Amino acid sequence: MPIMRKKITCLLLFCVTVLLANGRCEAGSRFPIYKIIVPNVQFWEKIYGTYTSNQGVLHDKDDLSIIYAVIDFVPRRIPGAGRVNAQLEKTVRLRHKKILEKFADGKKPSTREEKKVYALFQGKQRPARFREAIENLRVQTGLKDTFRKGVIRSGAYMPLIKKIMRSRNLPVELAYLPHVESSFNLNAHSKAAAVGLWQFTRHTGREFMTINELVDERFDVYLSSMAAARFLKENYRQLGSWPLALTAYNYGRAGMVRAQKRWETYPRIIKHHETGIFKFASKNFYSEFIAAVRVARRLENERSLVKDRPWINVTFRLRDYASATELSDYFGIPDEDFERLNPALRDSVLEGRKYIPTGTLVRLPATKRIRKQIKTIPSRLLYAQQIRDKEYRVRKGDTAIKIARKYKVSLKELILANNLGKKARIRLGEKIKIPTPAFVKKQPASHAKVVTLEATPKEQVKEQEKILAPKAAGAAEVEDVPVAIADSGNSILTLNTLSKRTP
Repeated sequence: MPIMRKKITCLLLFCVTVLLANGRCEAGSRFPIYKIIVPNVQFWEKIYGTYTSNQGVLHDKDDLSIIYAVIDFVPRRIPGAGRVNAQLEKTVRLRHKKILEKFADGKKPSTREEKKVYALFQGKQRPARFREAIENLRVQTGLKDTFRKGVIRSGAYMPLIKKIMRSRNLPVELAYLPHVESSFNLNAHSKAAAVGLWQFTRHTGREFMTINELVDERFDVYLSSMAAARFLKENYRQLGSWPLALTAYNYGRAGMVRAQKRWETYPRIIKHHETGIFKFASKNFYSEFIAAVRVARRLENERSLVKDRPWINVTFRLRDYASATELSDYFGIPDEDFERLNPALRDSVLEGRKYIPTGTLVRLPATKRIRKQIKTIPSRLLYAQQIRDKEYRVRKGDTAIKIARKYKVSLKELILANNLGKKARIRLGEKIKIPTPAFVKKQPASHAKVVTLEATPKEQVKEQEKILAPKAAGAAEVEDVPVAIADSGNSILTLNTLSKRTP
């Protein structure tokens, strides 16, 4: 028997060794750390947890284990810091470029700094590798302070997002993805025009949310998190692994499906896949996610770090149109508070030039007075129709900015109302919508009703599609309905009680 046990033990050790040799460090995990990305994960852990935004890390973009130097920048708040820091970075880059050029010419190191750089390429000290390294020089700004602030902000949203992930049978670790995308900054914008907590672009966001000139649900924590859960789940359904599903979140699902067909596994894709857009960001996205989860969990366990608390508010859905300014006045809420609680509403709605669209979720402070007021919103505050836009036919010599000035509207609102794009291009003879001033009123709805929702914290994120089918207007009174159900957009409910806490 002892001999048999010894053989079994040896066999198990052999299997583990094979798994490690094949690159999987955490066999069986939903989020494995493959051998090929170990240096990447370690690098991003340092970026998130060690280096601050006043430091720049000069490194090799293909081999993240190679860090040449850490540049101490002048704090950005100091006047002229940008110019000084750009010169600092240029100087350090140039110095290391010359060192690498020396090695690429076949020369040996002579100074202490040269010997340090040369040692970074242990086993790869060939002229061709050094020539490649010259092109791979890259500076990554540290994010320690930014990341810490993100963990503090995440306290207001993490409980809700984790419940959403659980409700869709998804790993709760996915709730940490906004650390990579936005640092849990609701107003985050990217160069690619991605916005919100989950950094949805307009094109992708429209598959899951309402995005138009009146409402942009990418800024709503609850609705955008539901959309992210659906998006990630579909990625996983098609790709079959979380490393691939998360990479597809950045790179695109279609591109990752093609890469999987060719290379099959995540490690092979990272090693061999090359396209015009599968570059540093996409190759490192999964590694950044793993690092973010690790660093965030360490920070969450720090007693000195006090996270933000979830907002306490009451939510209801409008059956008809309503003016944001009139609702704010009726409930006695400052405009800035109404805007903070309803970040999905656009300026045209918040400023009263358009009504809040029918079916929109409205959030208010959860006070006893406001709960009572919601039940008795007067019909004079509700409207059967939206404020209509004027139309203008484009003439010769017209530009978007000329039209905006003529009708005294902002160029931004004109662009949003007509989906003109960043360059605000218009065509001769095209009909352009002109946003209408706030004072225009429509006939109040004759039998307008307000839909109110009941939810308890434990029920906030039950699966919406599985529980409730569409009902006729005013057909039923339901108790303890999770807010997730109401967010399906198909259910029309009138309830007697309101929630103490909703997302």
